[in-house]
Amino acid sequence: MKILVTGASGFICGYLVEELLAAGYEVVGLDNLTKYGTVEKSYDRHPGYSFFEADAKNVSLLKELLSDCDHFVAAAAMIGGISYFHQLAYDLLAENERITAAAFDAAIHAYRQGKLKKITVVSSSMVFESTAEFPTPEGAQFRCPPPQSTYGFQKLATEYFARGAHQQYGLLYTLVRPFNCVGIGEKRAVRDCDTTSGNVTLAMSHVVPDLVQKVLKGQDPLHILGTGKQVRHYTYGGDLARGIRLAIESPAALNEDFNLSTSVRTTVLELAELIWRKIRGVDEPFRYVSDPPFPFDVQERSPDTRKAERILGFRATTGLSKVLDEVIPWVDAEIAAGKI
Repeated sequence: MKILVTGASGFICGYLVEELLAAGYEVVGLDNLTKYGTVEKSYDRHPGYSFFEADAKNVSLLKELLSDCDHFVAAAAMIGGISYFHQLAYDLLAENERITAAAFDAAIHAYRQGKLKKITVVSSSMVFESTAEFPTPEGAQFRCPPPQSTYGFQKLATEYFARGAHQQYGLLYTLVRPFNCVGIGEKRAVRDCDTTSGNVTLAMSHVVPDLVQKVLKGQDPLHILGTGKQVRHYTYGGDLARGIRLAIESPAALNEDFNLSTSVRTTVLELAELIWRKIRGVDEPFRYVSDPPFPFDVQERSPDTRKAERILGFRATTGLSKVLDEVIPWVDAEIAAGKI
C-alpha cells in the first residue's frame, strides 16, 4: 500500500511515518518545513520513503501525488502550543481552512479517479474544548458548545469537511483525535516567541518539554501555568502512531471518529512533581509557584477511549513515567547542543 502523509515532518507524524514504514507501507511525505525548519529523521533514507518539501495548499501537487496512492493521511496544519491560540488567532483559522480545503479537493478528485480508498484526518482533542462531559466520548462535539479558540473551531470544521465530502461525493473517511502527544523530537518552532517563566525563557509552548527544561536548568521553585489542577491524558507518540495506523487499516473505521489516548488522567501538578523527582531525586522537596495561565487553557481534557479499544483494538500502553525516561535525556541533550 502507498500512502501520502501531509505534515510529515511534524511531531506526531515523525512517529507515524516510522510506524507506517515498519508496517510495510510505501510512504510519501509532504511538508513545507515552516514549523521546525529542516529536521533530520531516522527514516530519511529508507527505501520506502520519499519526501517533498512543498505547500500542503498546492492542490495540483496533491492531486499528482495522490494519483497512485491508496491512502491519504491529512495531518498538515499550522499548529503550536497554547500560546499560538491568542497570538495567531486569525492565522490559525484562515491558514488551516485553506490547508483543509486543499486536502479535500485533492482527495475527492483522487477518490473519484478510483485509486484512493479513503482519507484519514488528524483532528484534535480541542474540538471538545467547551465540553463539560467527562470522560468525553465521540459524539460529544455535537452536544457541547463550539470551541472558543479559533484553532479548536477550525479543527471541528475539518471534521465537517470530512462529513460533507462523504455526503456529497461519497469520499470515505476516518477521523482521529490524538490527545496530548508526548515523546522526543518536538523542537522549538520557528515562529515560537520567547516567553519568560520565572528565570527561564521557554523555548516551546507544550507543557512536558518546558517543565523538563525548567527543572534541568535548576529552576526552584518550579513555575507552572495556572493552579496545576488542569487535567490531561499524556499519550506517547509511538502509541498514537499505532492507533492512527489501526484506524487507517480497519474496515470498521470507515466514516467513524476515534479518540486516541491513554486512559490515565494526570494533573499538571502531578506531572510537574514526577519530572522533578526524576531529575532532582526523591529527597529534594518539591517546590512550585503558579503563574497566570494562558487564555484557552482548558481545565480538563479527558477522553473516553472505549470506542477505539472496541473497534480498533487500540489501547495506549506506554506509561508516563517510561515516556519521561525517554524525554528527559533528549531535552538535556538538546539544551547541551544549544537547540533549546
